Amino acid sequence: MFKLNSNQWSTLTQSESQVFTLPLQPQNANPDIDALAKPSLETTDTKVYPENQKTQILQNSQLLDILLSHLLKYGVLLASSVVLFGGILYLLQHGAEPAQYHFFHGESSEFRSPGGVVVAVLSGSRRGIIQLGLLLLIATPILRVVLSLLVFVKQHNWIYVTITTLVLTALIYSLVGAYY
Repeated sequence: MFKLNSNQWSTLTQSESQVFTLPLQPQNANPDIDALAKPSLETTDTKVYPENQKTQILQNSQLLDILLSHLLKYGVLLASSVVLFGGILYLLQHGAEPAQYHFFHGESSEFRSPGGVVVAVLSGSRRGIIQLGLLLLIATPILRVVLSLLVFVKQHNWIYVTITTLVLTALIYSLVGAYY
């Protein structure tokens, strides 16, 4: 370390240096201020204090995060299982057939709507089972938006309700608009 002595710099040795500790908060705080900062148990006021409100918001946010992560995880697992099951059934029946890639064949009319896919699954179509799995995969994030909307309505968080409603409206329009 260096020390300035009357316009001259000199070096400090280890014996000349001192360590000072400064308290960050006063040791003797005013008890009246502490009493005002902490809510008393004797009050009958039902007002939510900022500490409790922040804790409640954090708990609700964590609960929503856990709920949405489980929804996405299990939705994708269910959709993948249905596609895998349908794919195995399809390959058992049509696995030995040669692939014909000379001409493009679009999906038949029964697979172009969710109702048609359900009818195909109920009739035992293996391609219908695969299509049902894909519909479940598409429905998983839409259900996430619906669940978020319900939670935000319950929390009376109207800004997020508005935003989530706009997102849900855009998703539904993009799905339904393709059929009309």
